[in-house]
Amino acid sequence: MIITARELVKKFGGLTAVDGIDFAIAPGECFGFLGPNGAGKTTTVRMIHCVSPKSGGELKVFGRDASVDDREIKKMVGVIPQENNLDADLTVHENLMLFADFFDLPRAEAKPRIRELLEFVELTGRMESKIDELSGGMKRRLLIARALINQPKLVIADEPTTGLDPQARHLIWQRLRELKKRGVTLVLTTQYMEEAEQICDRIIIMFKGKIIREGVPARLIEEEFGREMIEVKDSNDQAYHRPATLEDVFLKLTGRGLIE
Repeated sequence: MIITARELVKKFGGLTAVDGIDFAIAPGECFGFLGPNGAGKTTTVRMIHCVSPKSGGELKVFGRDASVDDREIKKMVGVIPQENNLDADLTVHENLMLFADFFDLPRAEAKPRIRELLEFVELTGRMESKIDELSGGMKRRLLIARALINQPKLVIADEPTTGLDPQARHLIWQRLRELKKRGVTLVLTTQYMEEAEQICDRIIIMFKGKIIREGVPARLIEEEFGREMIEVKDSNDQAYHRPATLEDVFLKLTGRGLIE
């Protein structure tokens, strides 16, 4: 397994954000952490990426104990952050070149890699654009390119499509699927159930710092609802029937809606 956690705990003072969870992630799979804000998803991936220390339990990444600032782990991981932290004073190309410098990539190696990555995220024509000239979807795609500059074996995508329109969201999904086809292991956190159904091989549903269910999305739906249609109501309070979704599973298990 690329990542294993046993009785993993994270506390902030008197608050237990991650409460004794166990999981394991295999090479080449897309593993999803689902749940509303405050469920512990982002806290968990921050521990995986060695930017937040665990409070208890065991966490191994690439067979190493995950500790803060473990440079060997960070060399093999790419992160697509939840927040846009691109340098607004630099161009698209300069942002990627700056990140290449962080990984000590020689310029002769970095330049062709940057061209390849910009082609991958469909931003070749924006190489000399400043960050403020990009749309929200373009910025997210640039963050994907930046996360791949070190050719990582593991990519952590922390709510990569939050705030994007459906067209931009689907383009991000396509790029994440392509990474998976290339053998990259993906760790995805999301509040969007459709996103998890579209991309993830396995998921865990987190609620109040705990894992309440784990499994393959389609199997979780079948386990909770079988193959029967469920009755729901539209905006006019008219009842109709449709197949169950992962969001229905979440609502059944937690008794509350998702916080968008």
